[in-house]
Amino acid sequence: MRIATWNVNSVRSRIDRVEAFLERNDIDVLALQETKAVPDQIPTMNLEIAGYEVAAVGYDQWNGVALVSRVGIEDIKVGFPGMPEFNGKAEARALGAVCGGVGIWSLYVPNGRKPDDPHYAYKLEWLAALKAASSEWHGTPTALVGDWNVCPFDEDCFDPSQFKNSTHLTQPERDAFFAIEADYRDVVRPHVPGPEKYTYFDYYRQRFERNRGLRIDFVLGSPTFAERVTGAFVDLEERDPAKFAGAPSDHAPVVVDLAD
Repeated sequence: MRIATWNVNSVRSRIDRVEAFLERNDIDVLALQETKAVPDQIPTMNLEIAGYEVAAVGYDQWNGVALVSRVGIEDIKVGFPGMPEFNGKAEARALGAVCGGVGIWSLYVPNGRKPDDPHYAYKLEWLAALKAASSEWHGTPTALVGDWNVCPFDEDCFDPSQFKNSTHLTQPERDAFFAIEADYRDVVRPHVPGPEKYTYFDYYRQRFERNRGLRIDFVLGSPTFAERVTGAFVDLEERDPAKFAGAPSDHAPVVVDLAD
């Protein structure tokens, strides 16, 4: 079974890239983030023709998560217990389901913006709530996948000094990530060790071409999920503007292979 996660940065703008990626990499389950669409705005016809089912949640042009599966989608859950709201609104940042006997959560962790911004406090609260909820799930094969908006280590950032007054590298964010890692293991890093291995590249100043990126997209697996992982890779071709027609997402997909 092959599972992937991808912050697609607008599924309506890049549905052709999604369809081609699924076929080119023979993906069984794809978790999408930042879909920027309500469910009925997502063009699913070609996906369904290819044998995929789609579950999605989205409320407006921001956020949004989805699961695309050809091995079934059962027990769909929108949000997790205790997931906080921001400014009184429940954002579309978490969608879980059982696909092919494996629990998969597509997660789009809040950015945080700046350490003195209310969004940063929201981010830490969100991660703490995810820790509390997910600690109940790790007894079965479960993966927490998506855009975490955290660089756990300095090697996950092309230049940590540029983020001294920003988010993603602060110790509270890292501590929140590591707290979740107490139950779920990063199953990609052993197969794609750093440094200079990134999943996100800003469109600014040819960051991709210069390999000036961040590693913020992760697949964290429960023990019974992690023991089935046989390989993983980051599909940098999907981020390369020279490879395909049309602008790419600023994130590259992360792919994990599971033994049966």
